[in-house]
Amino acid sequence: MTKEASDQEFLEFIVRNLVDNPDSVEVERKVDEMGVLLALKVHPDDMGQIIGKEGSTARAIRNLVRIIGLKNKARVNLKIVEPSGSTYQPKSNPSENRKEGLEDIKL
Repeated sequence: MTKEASDQEFLEFIVRNLVDNPDSVEVERKVDEMGVLLALKVHPDDMGQIIGKEGSTARAIRNLVRIIGLKNKARVNLKIVEPSGSTYQPKSNPSENRKEGLEDIKL
């Protein structure tokens, strides 16, 4: 495993062991003046497993990839590409819900 590709192989290993469709996992690696960008694509049904509850799994994966980058003296970022058939629905902003409830209060 070369230093340059170790971050990509590490990410593929982690994600393939988390998802139900490991053959659909694709990682594209781009290097520019800002550092390394890893673009992760997974099967639409696996998005929830990669994102995790309130983004906790995605945050953990990003932290691990950054640590591998630090070890190799590179700045590594992870972009999770949302597939076209994804069923992921972002939660609404909680502050918007509070504003709606205030309209119902009569003084």
